[in-house]
Order: sequence, then structure tokens, then C-alpha cells
Amino acid sequence: MMVNIAVEFFVVILKVLWAIVVAGLKWLIRPKEKSVAGQVCLITGAGGELGRLFAKEFARRRATLVLWDINSHSNEETAEMVRQIYREEDNPMSKEGAVDGVEEVPPFQPQVYTYVVDVGKRESVYSTAEKVRREVGEVDLLINNAGVVSGHHLLECPDELIERTMVVNCHAHFWTTKAFLPKMLEMNHGHIVTVASSLGLFSTAGVEDYCASKFGAIGFHESLSHEIKASEKDGIKMTLVCPYLVDTGMFRGCRIRKEIEPFLPPLRPEFCVTQSMRAILTDQPMICTPRIVYMVNFMKSILPFEAIVCMYRFLGADKCMYPFLAQRKEAMNNNEAKNGI
Repeated sequence: MMVNIAVEFFVVILKVLWAIVVAGLKWLIRPKEKSVAGQVCLITGAGGELGRLFAKEFARRRATLVLWDINSHSNEETAEMVRQIYREEDNPMSKEGAVDGVEEVPPFQPQVYTYVVDVGKRESVYSTAEKVRREVGEVDLLINNAGVVSGHHLLECPDELIERTMVVNCHAHFWTTKAFLPKMLEMNHGHIVTVASSLGLFSTAGVEDYCASKFGAIGFHESLSHEIKASEKDGIKMTLVCPYLVDTGMFRGCRIRKEIEPFLPPLRPEFCVTQSMRAILTDQPMICTPRIVYMVNFMKSILPFEAIVCMYRFLGADKCMYPFLAQRKEAMNNNEAKNGI
């Protein structure tokens, strides 16, 4: 019995070492990107900046887009950009040229569909998911991208905003996954992407609700990844996206130490999405941008809490959200004054 366990343990060690070698090779040699042409890609929060960029990237790869957002106007703006990309891709003048005098005709015509959805309400998610299945078909790629931030210190934050942050940033992932995963399991085909945040790996002061929601989303993603592995459905892929602060305006005003900021500026949204797309299309389980996020997460796991506090204070990360919170509070006060409140 002990011999069997020893042999099995030795095999596990070899598999672990092999997995590390393969992962290292993928860092050095970029794997070939898979095709998503003709596949149905659903993006939540498609009217926001990151969602819009994801939609444009998938459109360039000729995926059929299903765009979900609570804001109809911004969602339609994204859809029009997607249609323009489709038109450019289908325009013979944009091709390199004809083959033997015959223009190449695309084998199919991708389309874009828009739906007004509040992902924080499970009834809205489930009913719209059923409508998508009827009008579009089964979803192949699910991009859980929708996110909000309250912008208040914990003791000043209304309970309703805390709940809203949790349901949109975390609970919504449960609803969308329950809506579309069953068919993925049946077909043993699909890809679920969780757009989280570095603040779901390590936290900072002043954004307790946001950090908790992102920690929850990451925990959900990791547990679901293990469940899919346990079910031996190797055709279903999972990708976790954890970027550093992205310059979308969500955390406008956030500042670390000015001497350090040139080395760790907010990420350009285009860079964030480009890196994320590379990870998604190569079935990479997790992507952190910039790569220093991996190191910070590792150090947080092994260093004492007081050591982490010292590092935060050196970087100016301990109170980096305070300028952002102050701006949000000032903006709210100005709005209240304008409305005569």
C-alpha cells in the first residue's frame, strides 16, 4: 500500500515539474491562437470601455457578438462600431486582392445582437439568456466583464451601494454561468472569461466592497475551474483576467507615490485588452498585467502582514484610493447642491 502511494506521489511530482516546464515554454514561445470565427461571444458590460474593446477584438476575428449592458445607448454605440468592423472586413477593397481574378467571399456573415440587461438581477439574466438562445443560438464564449465601484469609504457607503457592487461584480457571474454552462458541458465546448482585477488578489484601503467583490469573483472562477477539471470536460476553457488599475475613468484620481508612478502608471485599456485577448485565444488559465502583479501576489502570500504594510507605505499604495474617494465625494456634493438637496 505504502509503495503504491510512494509511486503515485513520485508520478505527481513529475507531472508538476512538467506543468511548470510547459508553462515556462509558453512564456518564451507564444502558442498559436485559436479561431473564434463563427462562434457566439457574449460580453457583459459591453457599453463600457473594456467591454467595447473586447467586442471590437472579437469582431475582427469574425465572431458573432451578443452585447449585454444596462445602458442601451452605450451598448448600441458599441454595436455600431462592431458593424463597421464587419463591413470593413467584408469590403473587397480591404482585402489583399483576388485569387485568380475571383474575390474571396466570406463563408458566413457574423452579426451583432444587443440586449438591455441588469446582470445584478438574476431574473433579468435568466430571461435574457433564454431570449439569446432563441434568437442567436448557444453561447460559445462568455466574457463576464460588467463591473461597478461605489467610491465611498466603508462607513460612509450606503448599504444599497455595497449590495449593488457585490451583485454586479460577483453574484452576476453565478447567474450568467448557470445560464450558459449546462449547454457547454453537454457539448464539451466553451470558454468562460472572468474579468476581475489585481484588487481581487491583494487589496488596499477605502474600497472594501470592490475588493471583496473581486476576491469573490476570483474565488468563484477558481472553484468553477476545478469543478470543470473534475468533470473531465477538457473542451471547456477558463481564463481569469487580473489587470492592475486600468485608465478607464472608473478610479479616476487614484494615485500612488509620485516617484513610483512613472514605473507603474495606470494601464492603457487597449494594452489590457490586447494582453487579455492573447490569453483567451491561447487558452491561458490566468493573465495578470503587468507581470509584476504575479510577483506582488506571491510576496503577499509569503510575507508577514506588517511587511506588506511597509511595502504599501513605501509605494504609496496604502492610501492610493483616497484622492479618488475624495473626488467622488466632491462630485456627489456638487450634484446635490445643483439639485437643491
